Amino acid sequence: MDLWLLYSLMKKSRLFEEQVAQLWQSGFISGEMHLGTGEEAIIAGIVSHLVPGDAMAVDHRSTAAFFMRGIDPDSLIREMLGREDGLCGGQGGHMHLFSREHLAASSGIVGATGPTAVGFAFAAQYLRPENIAIAFFGEGAMNQGMLMESINLAAIWNLPVIFVCKDDGWAITTQPSEAMRGDMGERVRGLGVNYVEVDGLDVEAVWSAGHQAIERARNGGGPTFLLACCVHLEGHFLGYELMRVTRQPLRELPKITVLLMSAFLHYGGGTLQERLAGMKMIISKLWNTMKDPREEARNDPILRLRDRLMFDPGRLDDIDHRAKMEISAIVVAAFDEDVR
Repeated sequence: MDLWLLYSLMKKSRLFEEQVAQLWQSGFISGEMHLGTGEEAIIAGIVSHLVPGDAMAVDHRSTAAFFMRGIDPDSLIREMLGREDGLCGGQGGHMHLFSREHLAASSGIVGATGPTAVGFAFAAQYLRPENIAIAFFGEGAMNQGMLMESINLAAIWNLPVIFVCKDDGWAITTQPSEAMRGDMGERVRGLGVNYVEVDGLDVEAVWSAGHQAIERARNGGGPTFLLACCVHLEGHFLGYELMRVTRQPLRELPKITVLLMSAFLHYGGGTLQERLAGMKMIISKLWNTMKDPREEARNDPILRLRDRLMFDPGRLDDIDHRAKMEISAIVVAAFDEDVR
């Protein structure tokens, strides 16, 4: 394990997504934008193990995984800009990316990475026995039947697939306790799959867990389910309403308060008890978000790794500078005259 290489990979990915965010905020990229900022330790800790022939199925937060897998970042930018010379001809945006060369596919359909990765793993088992497949998804996908069926099928056929659950404790605005009963580990182990929990903010821990799971799969040991907890630094998507309230309460709260009070006082509709219950639920969500740890430096995987590497600050600064120059050059190359 080379922590310096992992730091460089994570730093470049963060800078790349920050550039994507700027393009989106400037109106050059349309639609929703789901960033993987905060997931870098999970993605780097797993993707850094992949070799040619390994496959990867990614959810709607696909940018970081595709970037770290070595897929041309210039083609990723052009794709998000809707350009015909983008990775998928400008038709996929940031959620539906495909690279046949890298056996990489992403989808905005929640839980779809399960069957995709199982298909990749089934093919590898017969055509490339030394290769494996990865499925990345959030904890909200665990309530999708096709994902559970995929985990079950992987166990039955002893497929070389790693299911990586990136758990940030929120399925958009729903917390797990409101949508799931029982223990996730019990669910997975009940299907006969090896289950491992890891700190998704610690790239060294993810790398070690990923190494064991992937080597196990390559040697015929079957699937592993890796639960990695993290914090999505931008919430569910850029412009996420609850994050706006957290960061700019004086500007955002009045908008919400006026609408809430108007609905609460409107004649007709639910009973007073039902309205009070709804108001209590909304206030609770806002309060939980304002207590959310997204703003704490200890929950940023890049800052956490940087602290561990501070024994050589000169090398860190050099990596940061080189990463910034490299990403800036990529954006300039993709953002040519006919887009400006």
